[in-house]
Amino acid sequence: MVARTAPQLTPPAELSVSPEEVPQPVPARQRTPVDTEAIVRAYFADIPVMIDIAYCESRFTHYLPSGSALRGHIVPTDIGVMQINEYYHGDAARRLGLDLHTLEDNLAYARYLYTRQGTQPWYPSEHCWRRTLAAGS
Repeated sequence: MVARTAPQLTPPAELSVSPEEVPQPVPARQRTPVDTEAIVRAYFADIPVMIDIAYCESRFTHYLPSGSALRGHIVPTDIGVMQINEYYHGDAARRLGLDLHTLEDNLAYARYLYTRQGTQPWYPSEHCWRRTLAAGS
């Protein structure tokens, strides 16, 4: 029995694409606030007040230009787009398998908090977002 090898197929030159030409997704840490805002709006479409909270807490910013997660100006243990306090919530987030430094997990933990405590964890910024609650959202 003679072993056969598969023929090598080469695409025509007009179909060849160099690796530099292949579109790449935007890495999470290079997302702009506009990208982050779209993600937040989609994730919390069912809880509009959380969209307003994200705006009030971080202006829809999660990652700084350095690639690190946004920290609170007044309370440096607040982190990310939802400004979740790592001191109080870091261990619980880790037990749930969440990393508050990533946008997706920051949002997931915010939803977890909201289902248990409502908007209470974000009461310090209530003056900014309470209009949404008053409007019945």
